[in-house]
Amino acid sequence: MRSGHDIGRSPTVAEFRDRLHEWLDAHAAELAPRHPLPGTLDEQVAQMQRVKAITYEAGWMRHGWPERVGGYGGSPVLRTELGAALAARDLVDPGLFSLVEVLAPTLIDFARPELAAQVVPRLLSGAEMWCQGFSEPGTGSDLASLRCRAVPADGDAASTTAWVVNGQKVWTSLAQYSDRCVLLARTGDAGSRHRGITAFFVDMDSPGITVAPIEMINGVREFCEVFFDDVVVPADRVLGEVDGGWAVAMSILPYERSSCFWQRIAFLYRRLEQLVGLVAGTEDERIAGVVGDAYVQLHALRARSRVTQHRLASGETLGAETSIDKVLVAAAEQAVYDAVRRLAPATVALDDSPEGERWRGEYLYSRAATIYGGTAEIQRNIIARRLLGLGADD
Repeated sequence: MRSGHDIGRSPTVAEFRDRLHEWLDAHAAELAPRHPLPGTLDEQVAQMQRVKAITYEAGWMRHGWPERVGGYGGSPVLRTELGAALAARDLVDPGLFSLVEVLAPTLIDFARPELAAQVVPRLLSGAEMWCQGFSEPGTGSDLASLRCRAVPADGDAASTTAWVVNGQKVWTSLAQYSDRCVLLARTGDAGSRHRGITAFFVDMDSPGITVAPIEMINGVREFCEVFFDDVVVPADRVLGEVDGGWAVAMSILPYERSSCFWQRIAFLYRRLEQLVGLVAGTEDERIAGVVGDAYVQLHALRARSRVTQHRLASGETLGAETSIDKVLVAAAEQAVYDAVRRLAPATVALDDSPEGERWRGEYLYSRAATIYGGTAEIQRNIIARRLLGLGADD
């Protein structure tokens, strides 16, 4: 059985996909969750890290990543295919797994090369977990108004050996499990908005960091508040340029809205197939129409997302047009779970079995799809102003 090590360093996407699924079939028992689905958040995180370790050891997790960080090179679409395959088989939660795709490229592009070479393999292999410290109370969708501040430890930004961070972040996914944080803090004039922000790579065990998990509507504590009280960050942990953090933040968006969305799409197709199985044999004249509507929205999203992925893989710069992808993924996700609620309401509302618990939790989580990652209203404003020319940005 060929592993990811020996299919060649530059396989086509089709060859990679075929060999990967062959390997996943052969190792299904080894990769399967060790807990009944859906599992607690602790169990889901442990499962994800275990799957990352297995796929990294077998070589699959290294395709699509640069050789300078221990990868095999090749198109980033290869790593997208891996994430989608794992999500479609319920081996990992796509929302949790997508943090790899969001944060690893940031370190590769903006960290010191020796730091990236040291830490990125630890993230890919499941030895570490990282979080993203962007949003703050009152500044969720208006990231440029953040107030968390970093000042030079000795008063001189040009020659300082360390920065001291004070402030608060919120909606920080998996902060309670994380070893590191990609953090945005204001280092310049608060009136400059997009200028005067710097990105840092912070060790989460640094003195002065307090993590407080937040319980969501589905009962899961995936998000956290994170408090920084006189946290010292070495100057060599600056990502990119001092006061150049906005460019770092914007570099993340293409990955959030290409690779991550492809994983989510595979997961949603899986859930739609399971819904069809759930209602099979029932006499409900709405089934074809409700399922068909969700499928059409998913298919439109998939077509759009694939184009976005190939644009990213070819080196194109992605910008405001990815707001279309964000609107589509939120609409498709809610369409799938609205279909579940309409066709199997008792399962969502009353079933206390593990299956019912999973459907109910995922339905509740889907309500946030038009909020997290930039609200639907913000995305439509971006589309109207920057793509359609219907007004100037503020």
